[in-house]
Amino acid sequence: MILEITIRLFLALLLGGIIGIEREYRAKEAGFRTHFLVALGSALFCIVSQYGFGPHNDASRVAAQIVSGIGFIGAGTIIFQKNVVRGLTTAAGMWVTAAIGMACATGMYLISLIATGMALLGLEVINAFIPQIGTTTVVLTFSAGSKESVKKVVNQIKEDSMELYSYELKEHRTPHGTVFEASLELKVKRGNHNERLIDYMDEFDDVTISSIE
Repeated sequence: MILEITIRLFLALLLGGIIGIEREYRAKEAGFRTHFLVALGSALFCIVSQYGFGPHNDASRVAAQIVSGIGFIGAGTIIFQKNVVRGLTTAAGMWVTAAIGMACATGMYLISLIATGMALLGLEVINAFIPQIGTTTVVLTFSAGSKESVKKVVNQIKEDSMELYSYELKEHRTPHGTVFEASLELKVKRGNHNERLIDYMDEFDDVTISSIE
């Protein structure tokens, strides 16, 4: 029985770690260590509920608490900032990772492998084939030599049907004159939005991009 339990725990760690590596590659809030710990912990809870309380116990009780309890960790990865919610995909991924760990703990090895493959399919493969579907949030920071140039850039972005969430303008005095730094939070279509934003800047000689995130 010890060997069987060890195999279940190791498989949970391995499959959870695979999903974590994908999240690590995407530079998300929860990466490899978080995901393999979630999978390993949920698997261990399931095993304890099955074998730790004698033959007369309801193993589903602990499993049910894992489903609701993992939401506490997932909520920690969700960030609400400037009317934009981030981290939902990572939180959902941790929820699925916990389910995979539970499946490993109950000996459902094939189901665990299939679920891991489907999770990676949704996170990577499908996203690569249909990058144009949906929208994403971009934070654009640039500097300009005049307020008029900043206004022209903002108007150009609005004319292209990009939704402007927030707009912050700062004024800096330098030995060479006044520089205006603008920070815009935009809702844009997925795809080549970075190239489109760079094209806008090329139309103005005194505008320089600081970052696109």
